[in-house]
Amino acid sequence: MRSSTHRMLFIAFAVISGVMLSAGTAAARTPYDGNWSVSIWTDRGSCDRGYRYEIRVDDGKVSYRGEGLFNVYGRVDSSGRVNVTISHGERRASGAGRLTRNSGRGSWKGKSAMSECSGTWEAERR
Repeated sequence: MRSSTHRMLFIAFAVISGVMLSAGTAAARTPYDGNWSVSIWTDRGSCDRGYRYEIRVDDGKVSYRGEGLFNVYGRVDSSGRVNVTISHGERRASGAGRLTRNSGRGSWKGKSAMSECSGTWEAERR
């Protein structure tokens, strides 16, 4: 059960993190493009308390810069609103919030066959 909650939290963080990365050498096409560090905290459920991950936003598209076998779908719109979904098998998490030019915050929730968790996230540009 511990590894399941760890994976759920990792997926939730990756979802949110994916919302925050950017291209290193390419010119930014949105004010939010770039590399971001995202911290997530669990407020409800049996997932681990918190993690920090590196994310990338490139032309408003969110991706995870780490290694992992999961799917990340996300966008940052022109006003900084973020919506991200990440999945791996039956586990799924979603996050939403808002970015400014250098920081961001929002909430997330995740579910697997064994647990449900939710919490908050914060991001800062790197």
